[in-house]
Amino acid sequence: MSFSNDRLWLWLGAACYLAGFALGTLAMARRKPHSRAVMYFIVGAGYLFQTMGLYLRGAAVRGCPLGNQFEILQFTGWSATTLYLLVGATFRLSLLGYATSLLSAALAIVSLSIPSLDATRRVGIFGGNPWIEFHAALALFSYGVFALLSLTSALFLIRHSSLKNKRLSGAFAFLPPIVDLDHICLRLLITGVGLLAASLAVGSVWWFRDTSIVNLSKLLITAGIWLAYAIALALRLGSLLLPKRLAWVCILLFAAALVSLWPIDASRNIGPKAQSTADHSPI
Repeated sequence: MSFSNDRLWLWLGAACYLAGFALGTLAMARRKPHSRAVMYFIVGAGYLFQTMGLYLRGAAVRGCPLGNQFEILQFTGWSATTLYLLVGATFRLSLLGYATSLLSAALAIVSLSIPSLDATRRVGIFGGNPWIEFHAALALFSYGVFALLSLTSALFLIRHSSLKNKRLSGAFAFLPPIVDLDHICLRLLITGVGLLAASLAVGSVWWFRDTSIVNLSKLLITAGIWLAYAIALALRLGSLLLPKRLAWVCILLFAAALVSLWPIDASRNIGPKAQSTADHSPI
């Protein structure tokens, strides 16, 4: 078992995320708050392991590892964890670490456990064009922001329900204040819309220069996802969409965004360089 094997590092990252989820679940079962510092350390360790795995994969494919569904799921989970390590520390949301560990563990384990997602490893898919690579990475990073937004929205809905039904003890006592969750949701929505807009701007410039570089259907699907989030943001800023409804919208939109990754990946031009990963057996 070589430490140069990217899947080894990715499995270690998944194990840390799963440990964070187990820690949070055990704490809630005992109705005791888990240590925020311990949760942050566990998720941070998983993040470092996953970063190492993605770095090795990127070195192998000579570019940002976004060439198949396995890599896309890993990168999305990595992006969400990046945001948690920044936002979670700023707002002291220990429960957000629990939710993030669940999301990252699920994405990592699913991608690692289904061989067909990593059946073909595409090499040099961006043709050496750093701007197209930047466009793709920025788009996937925004999806990570939307993933964290959906988690925060779920926490908002749980907190809203607990307040409405006057359930303030037990696990509900560990939920962050509803005002904080609303503010974080709005900030994450603004960040995600801004990042995806920047990605689309870069992709559009290169698409108009050479329509063969960026697949039109992929661009239209991504633009549709951005437009839906942008409309939700405009309605929220205009006080036409209440926080509770915004939370539901954000959860549904992320589900749609996650499903859209499959046609986006299928629409990509594979190019002449692709190698089977049959020799790269799971650890």
